[in-house]
Amino acid sequence: MKAQSHAAEWVFTRCEFLKASGLVVAGLSAGAPFARADGMEGKAKLRFGIVTDAHYAVAPSRGTRHYGESMDKMAECVALMNDQKVDFLIELGDFKDEGKPASEESTLEYLKRIEAVFGKFKGPRYHVLGNHDVDSLSKEKFLDHVENTGIANESSYYSFDSKGMHFIVLDADYTSNGTDYDHGNFNWMDTNIPDRELDWLKKDLAATSKPVITFVHQQLNVTDQYHSIKNAEEVRRVLEESGKVLAVFQGHNHAGAYSHIEDIHYYTLKALVEGSGAENNSYAIVEVQDGRDIVVTGYRRAAGKIMVG
Repeated sequence: MKAQSHAAEWVFTRCEFLKASGLVVAGLSAGAPFARADGMEGKAKLRFGIVTDAHYAVAPSRGTRHYGESMDKMAECVALMNDQKVDFLIELGDFKDEGKPASEESTLEYLKRIEAVFGKFKGPRYHVLGNHDVDSLSKEKFLDHVENTGIANESSYYSFDSKGMHFIVLDADYTSNGTDYDHGNFNWMDTNIPDRELDWLKKDLAATSKPVITFVHQQLNVTDQYHSIKNAEEVRRVLEESGKVLAVFQGHNHAGAYSHIEDIHYYTLKALVEGSGAENNSYAIVEVQDGRDIVVTGYRRAAGKIMVG
C-alpha cells in the first residue's frame, strides 16, 4: 500500500480567522467566510457536521479529560450546526463514558443526557459506536437510546444517502473472534471489522453509483496497537477496490490526524473532551464540493483541511 503524508493545503480554522479579523462573538462564528489556503470557491454539494469523543459523564476530570464539561461543549457545537444549517450532524463515537463505580444505570443516564443535547440539532443526526459507548452497556441498549435518522434501532453499521452522496457508518466494536463488545467485556486494543460486516460493506458499495464517504470510530489508516482496527488493511482494500470512496472520517485518537492512502483521505477529528473551557472545544463542518474536493472547516481546536479529489 502506498501511504502519503500530506502536509500541504491546510486551512485556517474559522475560529482562527475570526480572531484575526476581530469577528469573534462569544467564541462562535459571526457568519463571516473563513480563509482558505488556495482561494477555492467551488459550489458546495452538501455540508455536514462532525464531532467526536465527548466522553460525557458525571465524573472528576482525569488528566486532560474534562468529562463534565462535554455537555456545554456539545451544546455549542449543536447551536453552530443549527445556525449553519448543515445537511446532517454525525458524532464519531465515545459519545459518553462511565463513572466510578461503573454501573449500567448511571452510564445510561449519561447517555440520555448527552443525547438530549445532541437531539436539539434540527436535522438528521447519526451516531458511530465507540468502545466507551459500551463500557457499561450492550450495543442494543446504547442504540435503543439514541436516534440514527431513518435507521433501524438494531443496526450498529448502516448506510444512508444525502444530496447525491452515499454515506457508510462502520462498527469496529468487535473482538478478534467476532463477538460484540458488551458491558466492558473487551480489550479496547482488540478492535475489528468482522467478516459478516465486510461482506455487507462490499455489497453496499457495489449497490451504489454515488461517491462515498465512510465514518468509523477507530482508525483505518494506522497500524499502532492503540488506535488501529486490527484488520485495517483488509478494510481499506475493500474501500479502495470499490473506486467510490472519497474520504474516511474517524475519532478515537484524541490528538487528531490526517493521511492520504491510495487516493482516499483519512481525517481524524480531535476529541471534544480534551481540555477545560470553551476554547478547548472541537468540531468541524465538512463541505463536499461539486468537483469532489472536500473542505473541512475546523472550530476551536479542530484542524481545517482542504482535501483535493
